[in-house]
Amino acid sequence: MNDETFLAHVADTLAALPAVHAVTLGGSRAQNTHDPGSDWDFAVYYRGGFDPADLRAAGWEGEVSEIGAWGGGVFNGGAWLTIDGRQVDVHYRDLDSVEHHLAEARQGRFHWEPLMFHLAGIPSYLVIAELAVNRVLRGELPRPDYPEALRETAPVLWRGRAELTLRYTRGAFVPRGQATEVAGALAVAAMETAHAVLAARGEWVTNEKRLLRRAGLREIDAIVADLRTDPEALAKAVDEAEALFRR
Repeated sequence: MNDETFLAHVADTLAALPAVHAVTLGGSRAQNTHDPGSDWDFAVYYRGGFDPADLRAAGWEGEVSEIGAWGGGVFNGGAWLTIDGRQVDVHYRDLDSVEHHLAEARQGRFHWEPLMFHLAGIPSYLVIAELAVNRVLRGELPRPDYPEALRETAPVLWRGRAELTLRYTRGAFVPRGQATEVAGALAVAAMETAHAVLAARGEWVTNEKRLLRRAGLREIDAIVADLRTDPEALAKAVDEAEALFRR
C-alpha cells in the first residue's frame, strides 16, 4: 500500500471500532515534519464503553494496552503496532475527559502529570493541543484556539517548577560535585522553561522533541557539555542556566 491507501485503511478500521467517534493523525506526519522512517501516530476518540479487545480483533501485530494502563492520566492507554511493515502508535482519547480538560483550559486551569519519555512531564492541556494541531481523518472534533486565560496561568506554573528544580539542584547536587544529577536537573529545568515560553506565546506543545529549539533555549547544550565534577564549576553552570532561562 502507498501512504494514502495505508492511511485510509487504518483510519477506516479504527473508525469502525465500537464507541469510536473520531480518528486523528498526529505526530510529525500531521505537522509535515516527518521523514521516511517516522512512525505513524493515530488517536481514537471514544465515548462510553471502548474495549481494547475490539482493537486487538483487527488482527494487527503488536501490543494493545488496557484502558488506564499508561498511568490513568490524560494518556490513558494505547497500542504499539506494525501494520503493512509500518510502525504505528494508537492512543486512546476519552471524549468526556478531553471535553473536561478543554473547559478547564479555557478557564486557565490545568494540572501537571508525569509521563514516560517526557523530561518535564506534561500538562493536562496537552490533549487540547492535539485537537488544535492533529489532522482529523474520520468524524468531527473541535479545533480550539489557545485560551487567553491559559497564557496567563501556564507560564507561571512552568517557571515556578523550573525555579524549584534549580534551587534544589544548588542545595543537593552542586555541593557534592554530582555532575550527572546537575545535568539531569538542567535538562528538566530547560524543558519546564520552554513550556513557559511557548505558553506565553500561545503556541501549542504536543511533545518535547523540538521544544528547546522552538523556545530558543538550545544554548543549554553548551552549558551541559561543559559540566565537571567540581562544585564551583557546577554552581557557575547553574548560574548560566538561570541567566539563559530569564531571557
